[in-house]
Amino acid sequence: MSAGRGVTFARGFTAGATAAGVKHGDAGRLDVALLVAERPCVAAAAFTRNQVIAAPCVVTRRHVARGPLRAVVVNSGNANACTGEQGEHDALAMAAAAAQAVGARTEEVAVASTGVIGIPLPLDRIVRSLPRIRPTVEGWDPFSRAIMTTDTRPKVAEREVWLRGAPVRIGGIAKGAGMIHPDMATLLAFVTTDARLDTAGAQRALRSAVDASFNAISVDGDTSTNDTALLLASGASGIAVDGDAWEPFVDALTDVCGELARAIVADGEGATKVFEVRVQGAATAADALAAARTITTSNLVKTAIHGADPNWGRILAAAGRSGARLDQRRASVRIGGVDVFSRGSPSTWDANEVRAVFERATIEIDVDLGVGDATAKAWGCDLSAEYVHINADYTT
Repeated sequence: MSAGRGVTFARGFTAGATAAGVKHGDAGRLDVALLVAERPCVAAAAFTRNQVIAAPCVVTRRHVARGPLRAVVVNSGNANACTGEQGEHDALAMAAAAAQAVGARTEEVAVASTGVIGIPLPLDRIVRSLPRIRPTVEGWDPFSRAIMTTDTRPKVAEREVWLRGAPVRIGGIAKGAGMIHPDMATLLAFVTTDARLDTAGAQRALRSAVDASFNAISVDGDTSTNDTALLLASGASGIAVDGDAWEPFVDALTDVCGELARAIVADGEGATKVFEVRVQGAATAADALAAARTITTSNLVKTAIHGADPNWGRILAAAGRSGARLDQRRASVRIGGVDVFSRGSPSTWDANEVRAVFERATIEIDVDLGVGDATAKAWGCDLSAEYVHINADYTT
């Protein structure tokens, strides 16, 4: 994980947080946060594809569509999801209170919430807490902690990329540990840059980065109601992202999102191991992604990895049911560099060697579908008894 300032690494941003007591029993815990831009920023966003969508996502989607943003207000401990018309009213009121606190218009504020679904938002406590926040460049750390729920540690990343002879900065902070699955998940991600982008370019860059990062991870196969990824571009560097600057900028943005995504998987609820699935030999990129994602979400694969059980057949079976084209006569599977299935036939291998691979904290699995030249990667984690304990007691 990068050491640094995350969302305040890029020029033109400050952040801060406070304890509002959003969730009863968590008095003193940081749970309301503000990210503030010195000037209106070009904004882009990606949201959950769950048809049950939380009120903050509805309000933020509307505000991003209207134009530039000046701030983001976030609370943890309560998702403000499945809360009816009152939920949307409360999300809008959060935006209005944050706008008043930072000197912006209501429509210039994005709102994000995470926590328990179906419980009314304690709006009064949140509104009263906002004037206590004094955003600073050093406020990235309390911000990163205030947005966590079952996370055990903050997720922070940053990159500096030189474009046309000048430095451009990109920084991000994310949260997520459970209900994590491709097509967004229970994650919040806030990324800032001092590059100069137009709205269409910002949206295109974010979508590309999200597809290669947050949409390529899975903890438990569940998606949520509140997933939000936001990109804010202050333009403070004066460097426009176009022409020959486009590709290196998007690469750096993807690196930041990728580091945050992998940190989410590594902090998956109850997780003890992370595994990377690298698929090659696919007929299309979509097939490669489908196979990689299906393997990362297979409970049989995840439990085999947790128990260091060298049951490679589960990997091949998951690829076979993914919907991707696969030629069994040409397919291959490799675990940590050990060939276990090669061009349609089992290989000679040492079970203890594969067990030793599965004992590692990070595991690489390579699968060749044997039908083309397309590739993809996805990341997952093991499934442990601790995951069950965490989620069985989540609301109590």
